[in-house]
Amino acid sequence: MPDSASTPLDARALFSSNDGSFEDNARFTKRAVPASLGKAWSGHSTTIASAGTSGVGAMQISVISDDEIIIYDKSENNALQVAGHAAWGAVYTISTSKVRALNLKTNSFCAGGGWLSNGTLVSVGGNPREGTYETAAAGNGLGAVRLFTPCNGGNCDVYENPQRIHMTSKRWYASTVRLTDGSLMILGGMIAGGYNNAQATDNPTFEFFPPKGDGLQIYSKFLHDALNTNLFPVTYLLPSGDIFVAANTMAMVYSWKKNTERRLPTIPNGVQISYPATAASALLPLTVANNWTPEVLFCGGSTVNTQINPVMLSSQDPASNQCVRMVLIAAGIKKPWAVETMPEARVMGDAVLTPDGKVFIVNGGKTGIAGYGNVAHEVGNSNAANPDFRPTLYDPLGTAGSRFTTNFPSSKIERLYHSSATLLPDGRIWISGSNPNDDVSNTPYATRYQNEIFSPPYIYGTRPTYTGLPTNILYGTTFSLKIAVPSAAKVVQVVIMDLGYSTHAVHMNNRHVELVATRSGKTGLTVTGPATTGIYPPGYAWLYVLADGVTSKGLRVMIGPGTGPPVSATAIANMLAKTQPIT
Repeated sequence: MPDSASTPLDARALFSSNDGSFEDNARFTKRAVPASLGKAWSGHSTTIASAGTSGVGAMQISVISDDEIIIYDKSENNALQVAGHAAWGAVYTISTSKVRALNLKTNSFCAGGGWLSNGTLVSVGGNPREGTYETAAAGNGLGAVRLFTPCNGGNCDVYENPQRIHMTSKRWYASTVRLTDGSLMILGGMIAGGYNNAQATDNPTFEFFPPKGDGLQIYSKFLHDALNTNLFPVTYLLPSGDIFVAANTMAMVYSWKKNTERRLPTIPNGVQISYPATAASALLPLTVANNWTPEVLFCGGSTVNTQINPVMLSSQDPASNQCVRMVLIAAGIKKPWAVETMPEARVMGDAVLTPDGKVFIVNGGKTGIAGYGNVAHEVGNSNAANPDFRPTLYDPLGTAGSRFTTNFPSSKIERLYHSSATLLPDGRIWISGSNPNDDVSNTPYATRYQNEIFSPPYIYGTRPTYTGLPTNILYGTTFSLKIAVPSAAKVVQVVIMDLGYSTHAVHMNNRHVELVATRSGKTGLTVTGPATTGIYPPGYAWLYVLADGVTSKGLRVMIGPGTGPPVSATAIANMLAKTQPIT
Protein backbone atom coordinates (compact mmCIF):
# COMPACT_ATOMS: atom_id res chain seq x y z
CA MET A 1 0.00 0.00 0.00
CA PRO A 2 1.55 3.35 -0.96
CA ASP A 3 2.13 5.86 1.82
CA SER A 4 -0.28 8.25 0.09
CA ALA A 5 -3.16 5.83 0.56
CA SER A 6 -6.06 7.53 2.23
CA THR A 7 -6.77 6.23 5.73
CA PRO A 8 -10.43 6.85 6.56
CA LEU A 9 -11.36 8.09 9.98
CA ASP A 10 -11.33 5.08 12.35
CA ALA A 11 -10.93 2.61 9.46
CA ARG A 12 -7.74 0.96 10.66
CA ALA A 13 -8.54 1.35 14.33
CA LEU A 14 -11.94 -0.24 13.81
CA PHE A 15 -10.43 -3.55 12.74
CA SER A 16 -6.97 -3.21 14.16
CA SER A 17 -4.86 -6.34 16.28
CA ASN A 18 -12.50 3.68 -29.07
CA ASP A 19 -14.20 4.48 -30.84
CA GLY A 20 -15.34 6.24 -33.92
CA SER A 21 -17.96 8.47 -32.49
CA PHE A 22 -15.63 11.35 -31.64
CA GLU A 23 -13.57 12.78 -34.45
CA ASP A 24 -11.92 15.11 -31.98
CA ASN A 25 -12.42 16.35 -28.44
CA ALA A 26 -14.66 19.25 -29.38
CA ARG A 27 -17.84 17.67 -30.70
CA PHE A 28 -20.76 19.83 -29.70
CA THR A 29 -24.47 19.53 -30.45
CA LYS A 30 -27.43 21.53 -29.24
CA ARG A 31 -31.21 21.50 -29.24
CA ALA A 32 -33.84 23.94 -27.98
CA VAL A 33 -36.31 22.77 -25.33
CA PRO A 34 -39.87 23.90 -24.59
CA ALA A 35 -40.40 27.03 -22.49
CA SER A 36 -43.15 25.22 -20.58
CA LEU A 37 -40.50 23.71 -18.30
CA GLY A 38 -39.82 27.14 -16.81
CA LYS A 39 -36.89 29.53 -16.78
CA ALA A 40 -34.36 26.82 -15.95
CA TRP A 41 -35.04 24.98 -19.20
CA SER A 42 -35.71 27.88 -21.57
CA GLY A 43 -33.86 30.78 -23.13
CA HIS A 44 -30.95 28.76 -24.50
CA SER A 45 -30.33 25.58 -26.44
CA THR A 46 -29.49 22.44 -24.51
CA THR A 47 -26.02 21.15 -25.37
CA ILE A 48 -24.01 17.97 -25.13
CA ALA A 49 -20.23 18.04 -25.60
CA SER A 50 -17.25 15.77 -25.20
CA ALA A 51 -15.23 15.96 -21.98
CA GLY A 52 -12.08 13.90 -22.31
CA THR A 53 -11.75 10.25 -21.40
CA SER A 54 -12.26 8.27 -18.21
CA GLY A 55 -8.99 6.30 -18.19
CA VAL A 56 -10.80 3.19 -16.98
CA GLY A 57 -14.29 2.00 -17.79
CA ALA A 58 -16.83 4.16 -15.94
CA MET A 59 -18.76 1.20 -14.50
CA GLN A 60 -19.16 2.89 -11.10
CA ILE A 61 -18.88 6.60 -10.38
CA SER A 62 -19.38 9.03 -7.52
CA VAL A 63 -18.62 12.74 -7.19
CA ILE A 64 -16.03 13.10 -4.42
CA SER A 65 -15.38 16.86 -4.37
CA ASP A 66 -16.49 20.02 -6.12
CA ASP A 67 -14.11 19.16 -8.97
CA GLU A 68 -13.57 15.37 -8.95
CA ILE A 69 -15.27 12.08 -9.74
CA ILE A 70 -14.05 8.68 -8.61
CA ILE A 71 -14.35 5.87 -11.16
CA TYR A 72 -14.26 2.15 -10.48
CA ASP A 73 -14.06 -0.46 -13.23
CA LYS A 74 -13.45 -4.20 -13.29
CA SER A 75 -9.94 -5.51 -13.66
CA GLU A 76 -9.25 -5.45 -17.41
CA ASN A 77 -6.67 -4.27 -19.93
CA ASN A 78 -7.20 -0.55 -19.61
CA ALA A 79 -4.42 1.55 -21.09
CA LEU A 80 -4.16 3.60 -17.88
CA GLN A 81 -1.39 2.09 -15.77
CA VAL A 82 -0.59 2.02 -12.06
CA ALA A 83 2.17 0.17 -10.16
CA GLY A 84 3.21 -1.64 -13.33
CA HIS A 85 -0.19 -3.01 -14.31
CA ALA A 86 -3.46 -1.91 -15.86
CA ALA A 87 -5.51 0.28 -13.52
CA TRP A 88 -9.18 -0.34 -12.76
CA GLY A 89 -9.76 2.78 -10.69
CA ALA A 90 -9.21 6.47 -11.35
CA VAL A 91 -10.01 10.01 -10.23
CA TYR A 92 -11.27 12.33 -12.98
CA THR A 93 -10.86 16.10 -12.57
CA ILE A 94 -13.91 17.90 -13.98
CA SER A 95 -12.21 21.23 -14.72
CA THR A 96 -9.29 19.73 -16.66
CA SER A 97 -10.64 16.37 -17.91
CA LYS A 98 -7.47 14.74 -16.57
CA VAL A 99 -7.39 11.35 -14.85
CA ARG A 100 -5.20 9.93 -12.10
CA ALA A 101 -4.91 6.18 -11.64
CA LEU A 102 -5.86 4.52 -8.36
CA ASN A 103 -4.20 1.36 -7.07
CA LEU A 104 -6.94 -1.02 -5.96
CA LYS A 105 -6.06 -4.40 -4.45
CA THR A 106 -9.26 -6.29 -5.22
CA ASN A 107 -11.44 -6.67 -8.30
CA SER A 108 -14.32 -4.17 -8.08
CA PHE A 109 -16.23 -5.87 -10.92
CA CYS A 110 -19.94 -5.00 -10.38
CA ALA A 111 -19.43 -3.66 -6.84
CA GLY A 112 -21.82 -1.38 -4.96
CA GLY A 113 -21.02 1.62 -2.83
CA GLY A 114 -22.04 4.56 -0.66
CA TRP A 115 -20.80 7.22 1.75
CA LEU A 116 -20.47 7.09 5.52
CA SER A 117 -21.35 10.01 7.80
CA ASN A 118 -17.67 10.94 8.20
CA GLY A 119 -17.10 11.48 4.47
CA THR A 120 -15.53 8.12 3.64
CA LEU A 121 -16.67 6.39 0.46
CA VAL A 122 -17.17 2.64 0.84
CA SER A 123 -17.08 0.23 -2.12
CA VAL A 124 -18.36 -3.27 -1.39
CA GLY A 125 -18.12 -6.59 -3.17
CA GLY A 126 -16.92 -7.47 -6.62
CA ASN A 127 -15.67 -10.63 -8.21
CA PRO A 128 -12.62 -12.90 -8.33
CA ARG A 129 -10.10 -12.37 -11.08
CA GLU A 130 -11.47 -14.03 -14.21
CA GLY A 131 -9.52 -15.08 -17.27
CA THR A 132 -6.07 -14.24 -18.53
CA TYR A 133 -7.16 -10.77 -19.61
CA GLU A 134 -7.33 -9.63 -15.99
CA THR A 135 -4.17 -8.50 -14.25
CA ALA A 136 -2.65 -10.84 -11.70
CA ALA A 137 -2.62 -7.88 -9.31
CA ALA A 138 -6.39 -8.11 -8.86
CA GLY A 139 -7.37 -9.95 -5.68
CA ASN A 140 -10.73 -11.60 -5.06
CA GLY A 141 -13.28 -8.84 -4.61
CA LEU A 142 -16.32 -10.89 -3.55
CA GLY A 143 -15.99 -9.99 0.13
CA ALA A 144 -14.06 -6.76 -0.31
CA VAL A 145 -14.54 -3.45 1.46
CA ARG A 146 -12.66 -0.58 -0.19
CA LEU A 147 -12.34 2.75 1.61
CA PHE A 148 -11.60 6.12 0.06
CA THR A 149 -11.51 9.45 1.86
CA PRO A 150 -11.14 12.49 -0.43
CA CYS A 151 -8.12 14.62 0.43
CA ASN A 152 -6.68 17.98 -0.42
CA GLY A 153 -3.75 17.75 -2.79
CA GLY A 154 -5.08 14.90 -4.89
CA ASN A 155 -2.69 12.10 -3.85
CA CYS A 156 -5.00 9.91 -1.77
CA ASP A 157 -5.65 6.32 -2.80
CA VAL A 158 -8.01 3.49 -1.97
CA TYR A 159 -7.38 1.73 1.35
CA GLU A 160 -7.92 -2.04 1.55
CA ASN A 161 -7.03 -4.54 4.23
CA PRO A 162 -8.79 -7.73 3.06
CA GLN A 163 -7.58 -9.82 5.99
CA ARG A 164 -9.35 -7.65 8.56
CA ILE A 165 -11.77 -5.30 6.79
CA HIS A 166 -14.18 -7.43 4.82
CA MET A 167 -17.85 -8.36 4.58
CA THR A 168 -19.43 -11.34 6.28
CA SER A 169 -20.01 -13.13 2.96
CA LYS A 170 -19.53 -13.03 -0.78
CA ARG A 171 -21.51 -10.35 -2.61
CA TRP A 172 -21.54 -9.62 -6.34
CA TYR A 173 -24.16 -7.06 -7.52
CA ALA A 174 -24.94 -5.78 -4.00
CA SER A 175 -26.57 -2.43 -3.18
CA THR A 176 -26.11 -0.03 -0.27
CA VAL A 177 -28.20 2.54 1.57
CA ARG A 178 -26.97 5.08 4.13
CA LEU A 179 -28.98 4.87 7.35
CA THR A 180 -30.04 7.48 9.89
CA ASP A 181 -26.94 6.82 12.03
CA GLY A 182 -24.58 7.37 9.08
CA SER A 183 -23.69 3.71 8.59
CA LEU A 184 -24.31 1.63 5.48
CA MET A 185 -26.68 -1.27 5.05
CA ILE A 186 -25.50 -3.70 2.35
CA LEU A 187 -28.20 -5.64 0.54
CA GLY A 188 -28.21 -8.84 -1.46
CA GLY A 189 -25.96 -9.98 -4.24
CA MET A 190 -24.74 -13.39 -5.30
CA ILE A 191 -21.87 -15.55 -4.14
CA ALA A 192 -20.62 -16.52 -7.60
CA GLY A 193 -20.73 -15.19 -11.13
CA GLY A 194 -23.54 -15.50 -13.62
CA TYR A 195 -25.75 -13.37 -15.83
CA ASN A 196 -28.63 -13.71 -13.37
CA ASN A 197 -29.15 -15.05 -9.88
CA ALA A 198 -30.30 -18.55 -8.89
CA GLN A 199 -30.96 -20.55 -5.74
CA ALA A 200 -27.44 -21.96 -5.79
CA THR A 201 -25.76 -18.54 -5.97
CA ASP A 202 -28.20 -16.33 -4.06
CA ASN A 203 -27.17 -14.30 -1.02
CA PRO A 204 -30.57 -13.05 0.22
CA THR A 205 -29.20 -11.25 3.27
CA PHE A 206 -28.39 -7.85 4.70
CA GLU A 207 -25.38 -6.71 6.68
CA PHE A 208 -24.08 -3.44 8.02
CA PHE A 209 -20.86 -1.49 7.75
CA PRO A 210 -19.58 -0.93 10.34
CA PRO A 211 -21.05 -4.18 11.75
CA LYS A 212 -24.03 -3.97 14.14
CA GLY A 213 -25.68 -6.39 16.54
CA ASP A 214 -23.86 -9.70 16.40
CA GLY A 215 -21.94 -8.52 13.34
CA LEU A 216 -23.37 -11.21 11.08
CA GLN A 217 -25.70 -11.17 8.10
CA ILE A 218 -29.50 -11.09 8.41
CA TYR A 219 -31.71 -13.29 6.22
CA SER A 220 -34.23 -11.50 3.97
CA LYS A 221 -37.29 -13.43 2.87
CA PHE A 222 -38.08 -10.56 0.51
CA LEU A 223 -34.82 -10.95 -1.40
CA HIS A 224 -35.26 -14.72 -1.47
CA ASP A 225 -38.79 -14.37 -2.87
CA ALA A 226 -37.52 -11.94 -5.52
CA LEU A 227 -35.35 -14.58 -7.21
CA ASN A 228 -34.12 -14.73 -9.87
CA THR A 229 -34.12 -11.03 -10.70
CA ASN A 230 -33.06 -9.68 -7.31
CA LEU A 231 -29.60 -8.27 -8.00
CA PHE A 232 -28.71 -4.62 -7.32
CA PRO A 233 -31.98 -4.14 -5.42
CA VAL A 234 -33.21 -0.54 -5.51
CA THR A 235 -33.29 0.98 -2.03
CA TYR A 236 -33.86 4.39 -0.46
CA LEU A 237 -33.89 5.70 3.09
CA LEU A 238 -37.34 7.01 4.02
CA PRO A 239 -37.99 9.99 6.33
CA SER A 240 -39.45 7.53 8.85
CA GLY A 241 -36.01 5.95 9.18
CA ASP A 242 -37.15 2.75 7.50
CA ILE A 243 -35.96 1.85 4.00
CA PHE A 244 -37.73 1.16 0.73
CA VAL A 245 -36.50 -1.86 -1.23
CA ALA A 246 -37.57 -3.06 -4.68
CA ALA A 247 -36.42 -6.04 -6.72
CA ASN A 248 -37.93 -7.97 -9.61
CA THR A 249 -41.61 -6.88 -9.59
CA MET A 250 -41.72 -6.64 -5.81
CA ALA A 251 -41.36 -3.84 -3.27
CA MET A 252 -41.38 -3.46 0.50
CA VAL A 253 -40.75 -1.11 3.40
CA TYR A 254 -38.18 -2.59 5.77
CA SER A 255 -37.43 -1.64 9.37
CA TRP A 256 -33.74 -2.30 9.86
CA LYS A 257 -34.11 -1.67 13.59
CA LYS A 258 -36.91 -4.24 14.06
CA ASN A 259 -36.07 -6.55 11.12
CA THR A 260 -39.65 -6.41 9.83
CA GLU A 261 -40.95 -6.30 6.25
CA ARG A 262 -44.10 -4.66 4.93
CA ARG A 263 -44.81 -5.82 1.40
CA LEU A 264 -46.16 -3.26 -1.06
CA PRO A 265 -48.35 -3.79 -4.14
CA THR A 266 -46.61 -5.56 -7.01
CA ILE A 267 -45.27 -3.40 -9.82
CA PRO A 268 -47.91 -3.54 -12.58
CA ASN A 269 -47.97 -5.47 -15.83
CA GLY A 270 -45.15 -7.84 -15.00
CA VAL A 271 -42.43 -5.20 -15.46
CA GLN A 272 -39.22 -6.15 -13.67
CA ILE A 273 -37.15 -3.21 -12.46
CA SER A 274 -33.88 -4.73 -11.15
CA TYR A 275 -30.86 -6.33 -12.80
CA PRO A 276 -30.76 -7.72 -15.46
CA ALA A 277 -34.06 -5.97 -16.34
CA THR A 278 -33.04 -2.69 -14.75
CA ALA A 279 -35.34 0.33 -14.83
CA ALA A 280 -34.36 3.94 -14.23
CA SER A 281 -35.37 4.75 -10.65
CA ALA A 282 -35.46 7.72 -8.31
CA LEU A 283 -36.69 8.86 -4.93
CA LEU A 284 -38.52 11.99 -6.01
CA PRO A 285 -37.61 15.31 -4.34
CA LEU A 286 -38.52 15.74 -0.68
CA THR A 287 -39.80 19.31 -0.52
CA VAL A 288 -41.39 21.85 1.78
CA ALA A 289 -44.53 21.75 -0.40
CA ASN A 290 -44.94 17.97 -0.09
CA ASN A 291 -43.95 18.01 3.59
CA TRP A 292 -40.97 15.77 2.78
CA THR A 293 -43.28 12.92 1.79
CA PRO A 294 -41.43 10.11 -0.01
CA GLU A 295 -42.46 8.97 -3.47
CA VAL A 296 -40.58 6.58 -5.76
CA LEU A 297 -40.42 6.46 -9.54
CA PHE A 298 -39.47 3.61 -11.90
CA CYS A 299 -39.26 4.10 -15.67
CA GLY A 300 -38.56 1.25 -18.06
CA GLY A 301 -37.32 -2.23 -17.26
CA SER A 302 -38.41 -5.42 -18.99
CA THR A 303 -41.13 -8.08 -19.04
CA VAL A 304 -38.98 -10.87 -20.51
CA ASN A 305 -38.92 -14.17 -18.67
CA THR A 306 -35.65 -14.00 -16.77
CA GLN A 307 -36.31 -17.41 -15.19
CA ILE A 308 -35.56 -19.32 -18.40
CA ASN A 309 -32.27 -20.18 -20.06
CA PRO A 310 -31.00 -16.86 -21.47
CA VAL A 311 -30.25 -18.42 -24.86
CA MET A 312 -34.02 -18.39 -25.30
CA LEU A 313 -34.00 -14.62 -24.96
CA SER A 314 -32.85 -12.10 -27.56
CA SER A 315 -31.10 -8.77 -27.70
CA GLN A 316 -34.13 -7.70 -29.75
CA ASP A 317 -36.73 -8.40 -27.03
CA PRO A 318 -38.50 -5.09 -26.40
CA ALA A 319 -37.83 -3.19 -23.19
CA SER A 320 -40.68 -1.58 -21.26
CA ASN A 321 -41.88 1.99 -21.69
CA GLN A 322 -43.84 1.92 -18.44
CA CYS A 323 -43.29 4.44 -15.64
CA VAL A 324 -44.82 3.92 -12.20
CA ARG A 325 -44.99 6.04 -9.05
CA MET A 326 -46.05 5.36 -5.48
CA VAL A 327 -46.29 7.66 -2.45
CA LEU A 328 -44.74 5.74 0.44
CA ILE A 329 -47.08 6.64 3.26
CA ALA A 330 -50.12 4.69 4.43
CA ALA A 331 -52.59 6.49 2.19
CA GLY A 332 -50.35 6.16 -0.88
CA ILE A 333 -49.60 2.50 -0.31
CA LYS A 334 -53.33 1.72 -0.24
CA LYS A 335 -53.59 2.97 -3.81
CA PRO A 336 -52.28 1.08 -6.85
CA TRP A 337 -49.10 2.21 -8.55
CA ALA A 338 -49.77 5.25 -10.77
CA VAL A 339 -48.87 4.20 -14.32
CA GLU A 340 -47.55 6.46 -17.10
CA THR A 341 -46.01 5.81 -20.50
CA MET A 342 -42.53 6.98 -21.48
CA PRO A 343 -41.98 8.28 -25.01
CA GLU A 344 -39.58 5.36 -25.58
CA ALA A 345 -38.84 1.92 -24.21
CA ARG A 346 -35.68 1.77 -22.10
CA VAL A 347 -33.73 -0.78 -20.09
CA MET A 348 -30.59 0.19 -18.10
CA GLY A 349 -31.60 3.85 -18.10
CA ASP A 350 -30.00 6.21 -15.56
CA ALA A 351 -32.28 8.58 -13.65
CA VAL A 352 -30.41 11.70 -12.52
CA LEU A 353 -32.13 14.20 -10.24
CA THR A 354 -31.51 17.84 -11.19
CA PRO A 355 -31.38 20.72 -8.67
CA ASP A 356 -34.75 22.07 -9.87
CA GLY A 357 -36.44 18.75 -9.13
CA LYS A 358 -36.62 17.19 -12.59
CA VAL A 359 -35.55 13.64 -13.47
CA PHE A 360 -33.10 13.36 -16.36
CA ILE A 361 -33.27 9.88 -17.93
CA VAL A 362 -30.32 8.89 -20.10
CA ASN A 363 -28.41 5.81 -21.34
CA GLY A 364 -29.73 2.31 -21.94
CA GLY A 365 -31.30 0.42 -24.81
CA LYS A 366 -34.70 -0.05 -26.37
CA THR A 367 -34.33 -3.82 -26.48
CA GLY A 368 -32.68 -6.68 -24.62
CA ILE A 369 -31.42 -6.93 -21.06
CA ALA A 370 -28.28 -6.13 -19.10
CA GLY A 371 -25.14 -8.24 -19.31
CA TYR A 372 -23.18 -9.77 -22.13
CA GLY A 373 -22.55 -13.10 -23.79
CA ASN A 374 -25.81 -14.75 -22.79
CA VAL A 375 -28.72 -14.24 -25.21
CA ALA A 376 -29.48 -14.89 -28.85
CA HIS A 377 -28.77 -12.25 -31.52
CA GLU A 378 -26.07 -10.53 -29.49
CA VAL A 379 -24.60 -7.37 -30.97
CA GLY A 380 -20.94 -8.11 -30.46
CA ASN A 381 -21.27 -9.55 -26.96
CA SER A 382 -24.09 -7.29 -25.79
CA ASN A 383 -27.36 -8.70 -24.43
CA ALA A 384 -29.02 -5.38 -25.34
CA ALA A 385 -29.34 -3.48 -28.61
CA ASN A 386 -30.96 -0.44 -30.22
CA PRO A 387 -29.37 2.16 -27.92
CA ASP A 388 -31.38 5.08 -26.56
CA PHE A 389 -29.16 7.89 -27.80
CA ARG A 390 -31.54 10.70 -26.80
CA PRO A 391 -32.24 11.63 -23.17
CA THR A 392 -35.71 12.26 -21.77
CA LEU A 393 -36.68 14.71 -19.04
CA TYR A 394 -39.43 13.89 -16.56
CA ASP A 395 -41.18 16.63 -14.58
CA PRO A 396 -42.73 15.11 -11.43
CA LEU A 397 -44.88 18.22 -10.90
CA GLY A 398 -46.17 18.33 -14.45
CA THR A 399 -49.67 17.40 -15.50
CA ALA A 400 -50.16 13.66 -15.87
CA GLY A 401 -49.85 12.78 -19.54
CA SER A 402 -47.51 15.67 -20.30
CA ARG A 403 -44.60 15.17 -17.93
CA PHE A 404 -42.05 14.07 -20.51
CA THR A 405 -39.83 16.27 -22.69
CA THR A 406 -37.73 14.75 -25.46
CA ASN A 407 -36.48 17.71 -27.49
CA PHE A 408 -32.85 17.17 -26.53
CA PRO A 409 -29.71 16.51 -28.55
CA SER A 410 -28.77 12.89 -29.08
CA SER A 411 -25.37 11.43 -28.37
CA LYS A 412 -23.55 9.51 -31.07
CA ILE A 413 -22.21 7.07 -28.48
CA GLU A 414 -24.21 4.10 -27.30
CA ARG A 415 -24.37 3.84 -23.51
CA LEU A 416 -25.39 0.30 -22.72
CA TYR A 417 -24.18 -2.15 -20.07
CA HIS A 418 -21.61 -0.69 -17.64
CA SER A 419 -22.41 2.94 -18.47
CA SER A 420 -23.09 5.62 -15.86
CA ALA A 421 -24.20 9.21 -15.31
CA THR A 422 -24.17 11.75 -12.49
CA LEU A 423 -25.12 15.31 -11.72
CA LEU A 424 -22.05 17.53 -11.39
CA PRO A 425 -21.72 20.13 -8.63
CA ASP A 426 -22.13 22.92 -11.21
CA GLY A 427 -25.48 21.52 -12.39
CA ARG A 428 -24.34 19.83 -15.58
CA ILE A 429 -24.70 16.08 -16.14
CA TRP A 430 -21.67 13.85 -16.78
CA ILE A 431 -22.17 10.71 -18.87
CA SER A 432 -19.62 7.96 -19.49
CA GLY A 433 -18.93 4.27 -19.86
CA SER A 434 -20.43 1.30 -21.73
CA ASN A 435 -18.61 -1.99 -22.01
CA PRO A 436 -20.73 -5.08 -22.62
CA ASN A 437 -17.58 -7.18 -23.05
CA ASP A 438 -15.29 -9.44 -21.04
CA ASP A 439 -12.31 -7.21 -21.69
CA VAL A 440 -11.50 -3.97 -23.47
CA SER A 441 -12.92 -4.40 -26.97
CA ASN A 442 -13.22 -2.53 -30.25
CA THR A 443 -16.01 -4.71 -31.61
CA PRO A 444 -19.60 -3.48 -31.52
CA TYR A 445 -20.55 -2.50 -28.92
CA ALA A 446 -17.06 -1.30 -27.99
CA THR A 447 -15.52 -0.26 -24.69
CA ARG A 448 -16.29 3.45 -24.32
CA TYR A 449 -13.92 5.72 -22.44
CA GLN A 450 -15.27 8.96 -23.92
CA ASN A 451 -17.02 11.27 -21.48
CA GLU A 452 -19.82 13.65 -22.37
CA ILE A 453 -21.32 16.56 -20.48
CA PHE A 454 -24.95 17.55 -20.94
CA SER A 455 -25.57 21.25 -20.22
CA PRO A 456 -29.16 22.29 -19.51
CA PRO A 457 -30.22 25.81 -20.48
CA TYR A 458 -29.83 27.10 -16.90
CA ILE A 459 -26.05 26.75 -17.28
CA TYR A 460 -25.97 29.67 -19.72
CA GLY A 461 -28.28 32.19 -18.10
CA THR A 462 -27.95 34.45 -15.09
CA ARG A 463 -27.57 32.11 -12.15
CA PRO A 464 -27.88 32.76 -8.44
CA THR A 465 -24.73 32.83 -6.35
CA TYR A 466 -24.19 32.53 -2.62
CA THR A 467 -21.53 32.85 0.05
CA GLY A 468 -21.32 32.04 3.74
CA LEU A 469 -21.86 28.28 3.57
CA PRO A 470 -20.82 26.79 6.93
CA THR A 471 -18.57 23.75 7.16
CA ASN A 472 -21.40 21.76 8.75
CA ILE A 473 -25.18 22.04 8.60
CA LEU A 474 -26.66 20.74 11.84
CA TYR A 475 -30.11 19.27 12.19
CA GLY A 476 -32.86 21.80 12.89
CA THR A 477 -30.30 24.61 13.24
CA THR A 478 -30.41 27.83 11.24
CA PHE A 479 -27.57 29.43 9.30
CA SER A 480 -27.30 32.45 7.04
CA LEU A 481 -26.27 32.79 3.42
CA LYS A 482 -25.57 35.92 1.44
CA ILE A 483 -27.19 35.53 -1.97
CA ALA A 484 -27.22 37.36 -5.29
CA VAL A 485 -30.35 36.69 -7.34
CA PRO A 486 -32.11 38.60 -10.13
CA SER A 487 -34.14 41.50 -8.73
CA ALA A 488 -37.30 40.09 -10.29
CA ALA A 489 -36.91 36.69 -8.65
CA LYS A 490 -40.07 35.72 -6.80
CA VAL A 491 -39.20 32.32 -5.33
CA VAL A 492 -35.86 31.53 -3.73
CA GLN A 493 -35.26 27.95 -2.57
CA VAL A 494 -32.42 25.95 -1.07
CA VAL A 495 -31.88 22.26 -1.74
CA ILE A 496 -29.26 19.77 -0.59
CA MET A 497 -28.44 16.77 -2.73
CA ASP A 498 -26.63 13.48 -2.34
CA LEU A 499 -25.24 12.95 -5.85
CA GLY A 500 -25.20 9.21 -5.27
CA TYR A 501 -23.11 6.25 -6.36
CA SER A 502 -24.02 5.37 -9.94
CA THR A 503 -23.59 1.86 -11.31
CA HIS A 504 -25.67 -0.50 -13.46
CA ALA A 505 -28.44 2.14 -13.77
CA VAL A 506 -28.86 2.23 -9.99
CA HIS A 507 -28.10 5.52 -8.21
CA MET A 508 -27.47 4.43 -4.64
CA ASN A 509 -28.39 7.11 -2.09
CA ASN A 510 -29.19 9.79 -4.72
CA ARG A 511 -31.34 12.30 -2.86
CA HIS A 512 -32.90 15.76 -3.27
CA VAL A 513 -34.13 17.61 -0.15
CA GLU A 514 -35.47 21.13 0.06
CA LEU A 515 -34.63 23.11 3.20
CA VAL A 516 -36.79 25.77 4.81
CA ALA A 517 -35.41 29.16 3.70
CA THR A 518 -36.54 32.72 4.47
CA ARG A 519 -35.34 35.85 2.67
CA SER A 520 -34.35 39.02 4.50
CA GLY A 521 -33.81 41.97 2.24
CA LYS A 522 -32.20 41.56 -1.16
CA THR A 523 -29.21 39.49 -0.11
CA GLY A 524 -30.06 37.75 3.14
CA LEU A 525 -31.25 34.15 3.37
CA THR A 526 -31.86 32.26 6.60
CA VAL A 527 -31.85 28.50 6.13
CA THR A 528 -32.78 25.70 8.52
CA GLY A 529 -31.02 22.35 8.43
CA PRO A 530 -33.05 19.18 7.87
CA ALA A 531 -35.36 18.35 10.76
CA THR A 532 -34.33 14.72 11.09
CA THR A 533 -31.71 12.23 9.97
CA GLY A 534 -34.47 10.40 8.10
CA ILE A 535 -35.05 13.37 5.83
CA TYR A 536 -31.32 13.57 5.07
CA PRO A 537 -28.90 11.11 6.72
CA PRO A 538 -25.63 12.46 8.11
CA GLY A 539 -22.92 12.80 5.50
CA TYR A 540 -21.92 14.93 2.55
CA ALA A 541 -24.35 16.94 0.44
CA TRP A 542 -24.16 19.59 -2.23
CA LEU A 543 -26.12 22.77 -1.55
CA TYR A 544 -27.87 24.71 -4.33
CA VAL A 545 -29.77 28.01 -4.23
CA LEU A 546 -32.54 28.36 -6.81
CA ALA A 547 -34.19 31.56 -8.01
CA ASP A 548 -37.46 30.87 -9.85
CA GLY A 549 -36.13 27.39 -10.59
CA VAL A 550 -32.74 28.50 -11.94
CA THR A 551 -29.97 26.91 -9.89
CA SER A 552 -26.68 28.17 -8.58
CA LYS A 553 -23.59 26.04 -8.67
CA GLY A 554 -23.46 23.60 -5.79
CA LEU A 555 -20.88 23.43 -3.04
CA ARG A 556 -20.11 20.43 -0.86
CA VAL A 557 -21.12 20.64 2.79
CA MET A 558 -21.25 18.16 5.64
CA ILE A 559 -24.72 17.46 7.03
CA GLY A 560 -24.39 16.69 10.73
CA PRO A 561 -21.22 16.83 12.83
CA GLY A 562 -19.10 14.80 10.40
CA THR A 563 -18.33 12.10 12.91
CA GLY A 564 -18.17 8.44 12.02
CA PRO A 565 -21.10 6.05 12.40
CA PRO A 566 -21.51 4.03 15.61
CA VAL A 567 -18.84 1.40 16.17
CA SER A 568 -19.55 -1.82 18.09
CA ALA A 569 -16.36 -3.55 19.17
CA THR A 570 -18.42 -6.60 20.12
CA ALA A 571 -20.02 -6.82 16.68
CA ILE A 572 -16.67 -6.45 14.95
CA ALA A 573 -15.01 -9.08 17.15
CA ASN A 574 -17.82 -11.57 16.55
CA MET A 575 -17.79 -10.94 12.81
CA LEU A 576 -14.04 -11.50 12.61
CA ALA A 577 -14.27 -14.62 14.79
CA LYS A 578 -17.06 -16.23 12.77
CA THR A 579 -16.17 -15.26 9.20
CA GLN A 580 -13.09 -15.65 7.08
CA PRO A 581 -11.41 -13.30 4.62
CA ILE A 582 -12.48 -14.13 1.07
CA THR A 583 -9.30 -14.56 -0.93
